[in-house]
Amino acid sequence: MTQQLSAREPNAEQIEQQELYKQMGVTDEEYAMICGFLGRKPNYVEIGVFSVMWSEHCSYKNSKPVLRKFPVTGPKVLMGPGEGAGIVDIGDNQAVVFKIESHNHPSAVEPYQGAATGVGGIIRDIFSMGARPVALLNSLRFGKLDNARVKYLFEHVVSGIAGYGNCIGIPTVGGEITFDESYEGNPLVNAMCVGLIDHDKIQKGVAQGVGNPVFYVGPATGRDGIHGATFASEEITEESEAKRTAVQVGDPFMEKLVLEACLELIDSGIVVGIQDMGAAGLTCSSAEMASKAGNGMELYLDEVPQREEGMTPYEMMLSESQERMLFVVRPEHEDQARAIFKRWGLDCPKVGKVTDDGNLRLFHKGEEVANMPVKALVDECPVYDNPSQEPAYYSANADLKLLETYPEVTDLNGALKQILASPTVASKEWVYNQYDYMVRTSTAVRPGSDAAVVTIPGTRKALAMTTDCNSRYVYLDPEMGGRIAVSEAARNIVCSGAEPLAITDNLNFGNPKKPEIFWQLEKAVDGMADACRQLNTPVIGGNVSLYNENAKGAIYPTPVVGMVGLIKDIDHITTQGFKREGDEILLLGETKAELGGSEFQYVIHGKTEGRPPVLDLTTEKKLQEAVLKAIRDGYIASAHDLSEGGLGVALAESCISGGLGADISLASGLRDDVELFSESQSRIIVSVDSEQAEKAAQHFAAYGVPCRRIGKVQGQSLTVTINAKEVISSSVEELKTIWKDAIPCLMNA
Repeated sequence: MTQQLSAREPNAEQIEQQELYKQMGVTDEEYAMICGFLGRKPNYVEIGVFSVMWSEHCSYKNSKPVLRKFPVTGPKVLMGPGEGAGIVDIGDNQAVVFKIESHNHPSAVEPYQGAATGVGGIIRDIFSMGARPVALLNSLRFGKLDNARVKYLFEHVVSGIAGYGNCIGIPTVGGEITFDESYEGNPLVNAMCVGLIDHDKIQKGVAQGVGNPVFYVGPATGRDGIHGATFASEEITEESEAKRTAVQVGDPFMEKLVLEACLELIDSGIVVGIQDMGAAGLTCSSAEMASKAGNGMELYLDEVPQREEGMTPYEMMLSESQERMLFVVRPEHEDQARAIFKRWGLDCPKVGKVTDDGNLRLFHKGEEVANMPVKALVDECPVYDNPSQEPAYYSANADLKLLETYPEVTDLNGALKQILASPTVASKEWVYNQYDYMVRTSTAVRPGSDAAVVTIPGTRKALAMTTDCNSRYVYLDPEMGGRIAVSEAARNIVCSGAEPLAITDNLNFGNPKKPEIFWQLEKAVDGMADACRQLNTPVIGGNVSLYNENAKGAIYPTPVVGMVGLIKDIDHITTQGFKREGDEILLLGETKAELGGSEFQYVIHGKTEGRPPVLDLTTEKKLQEAVLKAIRDGYIASAHDLSEGGLGVALAESCISGGLGADISLASGLRDDVELFSESQSRIIVSVDSEQAEKAAQHFAAYGVPCRRIGKVQGQSLTVTINAKEVISSSVEELKTIWKDAIPCLMNA
């Protein structure tokens, strides 16, 4: 093998002597392992390939021991973790395909392209399974909006999401956004895509059939995105600005062509295996496809389309240029495959073949420039069981008595308006009005309700979908916060009239080598796994994004949950807005004095401390079962989960969404501010026809769900009386103005 590959690249001896592998994120121990697998010192291409395949982003070497805790199977799971996306049966030979992934670090240095290519990548994960993408969602985190850099990041991330999704013609229908100082300098941009597929069209990324040709489709390879996977596997520092080359550039129009051509190819039935070139580009797709089949692969790099002159094998293998796919067919189907892509104006050069030697071999200009065992690249990466230690802040928070610390707030009208104006709670219309959420005309519930809903053409079924995580809860108590993240997602799905099916997760945490951070990760996954088991929502795939830190330390631990549910009949679709004057409002669940991690605590008292609300999974499951049955039985006119801002905000949002007021009367043994703004879990407000109210109350009692009849839908004002004392009286129009104008005002300030 030729060791000196290019005049500008060091040879194997120089790599070892100058410890150049460390610049790629490879440790001394890992370098020694690589030498052992090869039986020699790696050359520059080989160490580059190993470095990206063994990065956290591709190998999960720091998170695998934790991820094994998740339940990943179930009677409806057709495909769990390990492929491009997970798949769940929805009956009638149909299935839903979905996944969420992060593009955090790229978005921190180049927000428009970072966000746009995050969307493009997750779309490819879906159609590489053979599914047609039908919806996009996102989960975003930024610092406070009074910071000029945060405004810039926020504006350009949203523009990037809109620019890509709108151009490719897939509706962005939902998501969530939180603003907190924790994320300054390290925003989180998590993109989720949902698709539909027939059972017989499901594909896998496998390179089967020794001798079968390997084809490349998509735009030419450039130097953008080189070492993107490594970049995502280290902390953002001042040097990050120098790594702008690690951020790829997206072309949604090209992706649309690739999408349609690949789906036509899959429909033809000739595909043996197909996978997108995502993180680590050609390296990851070729190695993983070969590994899944137990085969090897040869790649002829001169055949790889190149948009820049003089590209080296190292650059071609590590480039993360966008909109590219790798696929395998049998030799007799080569002409048919080429004809399909030609109809879409695309070339699909043959760049390699499947082999039986178990190695990934690379050829360039007539010479073999790399030869590596596929098993070593994909399956033999070291796995680290990192030390774990409970942080000092966690035990210190246990002793805080918040009701003694915080004096009672008596101006509850003012408090409600302040919380409605908080960017985390306020209307996100400024964001989703930039998205085309009605393209493809199947969006039944637009952004802004508890969950988005997309109908399934040709059926009376629909899919509900949401992303959720309260990172303040997870910070204060990772296990409880993880439990709440899954449960709140399921509650939002149920409030839309759907049965929760499964989750995809995006675990955004700090540096796992810090024991306190690894403890957060472990505990959060414990809580999530527990909730998934209890609520029958297995984890069918996801993403881990670690090393999310800034100059002040780690971000709040943010394990985002993406969940999809099935609405069996479109008549069951339910939204949060009050529907009819005279309907009765019921509060389901028990309110306790729980202010830790609440929006009230953050906005009014400027703190995030104490313990978050306690969630009992048995109680949660009973509530969800009771509400879903009531919706299907026709009792429920509206349903809205109580989350950020508690009862006060939930009532205001239901009034604003429905354009109707409410007259509420509460008897309470709690402080008035606690009654209104506690964020106790397992609570939902529903409105029902007044003639059905007694029946509905009896229904919930039969499930053992606490049910209080707290008032009526009426007028154009929200009025709340607690223990015969009026504490809130505001017109819905005034509340709506505050809620809708908050983010635009901050962006224009």
